[in-house]
Amino acid sequence: GPQRPPCPQNAQYGSCSLRKMGAMEALELLDQLVDESDPDVDFPNSYHAYQTAEGIRKAHPDKDWFHLVGLLHDLGKVLALFGEPQ
Repeated sequence: GPQRPPCPQNAQYGSCSLRKMGAMEALELLDQLVDESDPDVDFPNSYHAYQTAEGIRKAHPDKDWFHLVGLLHDLGKVLALFGEPQ
């Protein structure tokens, strides 16, 4: 297939050497972020992650991997706290 251009974020973050954290710490960090795509919400960003995971659990109780994906789907937004644009 066609070759993709180099990704500067891969060079910056690919080694995971800036900071390491667990998923729960990243979820807590999300609560410090005002999400530009939804700036008027009055509940923490982590609440959306839990809502999503719970909704998936109810709809697909047999797919535990899918519950986890619902919980983690927005974790990349924490990069905005480290200078990346939203």
